[in-house]
This record gives sequence, C-alpha cells and structure tokens, in this order.
Amino acid sequence: MSLRINQTAPDFTADTTKGQINFHEWIGDGWAVLFSHPKNFTPVCTTELGTMAGIAPEFDKRGVKIIGISVDPVADHGKWKEDIKIATGHSVDYPLIGDKDLKVAKLYDMLPDDAGSSSEGRTPADNATVRSVYVIGPDKKIKLILTYPMTTGRNFDEILRAIDSMQLTAKHQVATPANWKQGEDVIITAAVSNEDAKARFGDYETVLPYLRKTKQPGA
Repeated sequence: MSLRINQTAPDFTADTTKGQINFHEWIGDGWAVLFSHPKNFTPVCTTELGTMAGIAPEFDKRGVKIIGISVDPVADHGKWKEDIKIATGHSVDYPLIGDKDLKVAKLYDMLPDDAGSSSEGRTPADNATVRSVYVIGPDKKIKLILTYPMTTGRNFDEILRAIDSMQLTAKHQVATPANWKQGEDVIITAAVSNEDAKARFGDYETVLPYLRKTKQPGA
C-alpha cells in the first residue's frame, strides 16, 4: 500500500554509519528528514549527500535531524563518504542507513515487493525509484513526500523552505501561499472567523472572501 501524507512513518531497525538505530526512537520528539539514494558511488547522489552535509547547520537550527539511506551495505558507505568529501568539500557526519536487504526501501514504497531481497548485482536503474525525500514530524507522521527522477538533483533549499512552512503552520492557523519564503505574508485558514482573525493577527487583507492575508506570526 502506498504511503500518504499524514500516515505514521513506518518504523524500522537498521544498521547505519552511526550504529544500529530504531527509527522512531532516533527521531525522538523533533522533526526528521529521510532522503534516499538508489546506489552508492553514483554521481548525482554524491553531490546531494555533500550538499546536505554543507547545509546541515540549517536543519539543526530548525530542530530537524537528517538521515540518508542507500541500497548498499554500511561498509560501502564509509568508502563513499571519502569520495563525497573529495567531490564537494563536505564531510558527511549524519547517519547513512545500509539497506542491503532492500527492506527499508520496500517499507517506504521506494521499490516494489518483487524487487528481490539483496542489493548485490543491482544497478542504479534497477533502483531508480529509490530517490525520495520524507519529512516526518514530532508525531511520527509523514508531512511531505518528494520523489525525483534519476537525472535531477534535489533542491535542498526547497526542502528547508517547506519545513519552515510546515513548522509555522503547525503552530498557527495559517497556510503559506505559492513561493512563500520565511518572513513573507501568510494566508489565514478558513477555520478562523473574521472576528477571531482580527483578535489573533490584528490587521489583515481580504483579497477574496476565502483568501485573507496577514503578516507572518512571529516575523
């Protein structure tokens, strides 16, 4: 069954470059990003892992843990980390899951059930769908799913932007418009009456009866 937003993120135990983890316990009471890769020593993923390492402090500021997964053994991850450092100048200090039995990839609907049970002999094309990002909230529910094609590197600035929106809207009864960035005006949700909107947010703009804008709370 396909995963959907607001479903509980499947729990699992796996070996990583930081030792064995239980995923839900590892997340704790904060946010997490799980981002996956089809195979070690692939060019696009090498740039992605390094980019994520370079902006890790931005995730830290938001209280978001990051963890990668590749359908290869943990022992190979150590060698790959050396290449990532050479290619990008950044050291990968966050954990990388080894998924040599393809269990996590199948659990997260990144590979079909008939994909086999071993990473050995598989090519990146065999693992093409293992190119996803999952943002998981403190309640262990999936808040965002992004899946990319093999030839398109992920935009991690967009992932940070989306996290900013999700963390803001989790605290206040607001939504964020298209292309919203931190500090820009937000939309008051339909659940808030005009009277309550005035009490909560002060002045607001009524663009349409169903579209009301106000300053970002706390900005």
